[in-house]
Amino acid sequence: MARRYDTNDATDRVTGLREAASAVRRGELVVLPTDTVYGIGADAFSAEAVADLLEAKGRGRNMPTPVLIGSPNTLHGLVTDFSELAWELVDAFWPGALTLVAKHQPSLQWDLGDTRGTVAVRMPLHPVAIELLTEVGPMAVSSANLTGHPAPENCDAAQEMLGDSVSVYLDGGPTPGNVPSSIVDVTREVPLLLRAGAISAEELRKVVPDLEVAN
Repeated sequence: MARRYDTNDATDRVTGLREAASAVRRGELVVLPTDTVYGIGADAFSAEAVADLLEAKGRGRNMPTPVLIGSPNTLHGLVTDFSELAWELVDAFWPGALTLVAKHQPSLQWDLGDTRGTVAVRMPLHPVAIELLTEVGPMAVSSANLTGHPAPENCDAAQEMLGDSVSVYLDGGPTPGNVPSSIVDVTREVPLLLRAGAISAEELRKVVPDLEVAN
């Protein structure tokens, strides 16, 4: 039976974050608010938990799960060949609605799907998400919806779709926005905007003037 906690209530928030962290460590799924939409998350280093996440969403391995982190410093242990331009994007837009696709450290023992040696990573601008990520470390997080359905902007919508496949729901109220993060590929010499989202190409070009945009 799924448990749900109101993170706008001080007591519920403490209990909910503790229960969510315990669930993640047990390899279970949690739903959490972010600065874009609600996400469904699992321990990024538990292949079984990530597989459960993909199954809960009805999503295939061909659409690997992004990773959320609680601090830019975490990047040092996750990615390799991270350019100066990539760090400039981090400095300008994190925490926030920018996802960076980078080469992951070859030594990492994780299975996020068919990633071809890359990871899509982001630091969200949401206190509940940051607190949970700081407690448990990197989490595989995808939008908390069934594949093909709209990404949820509130906890009710997420719970309606995902039900008891999730152990803990952290209800932070409506999300600040429903526009997904922008995705930039920083594995190339010139960064490439793969998906325009909450941060426009114009804003990104203030940091990376040569930014290319995918067709």
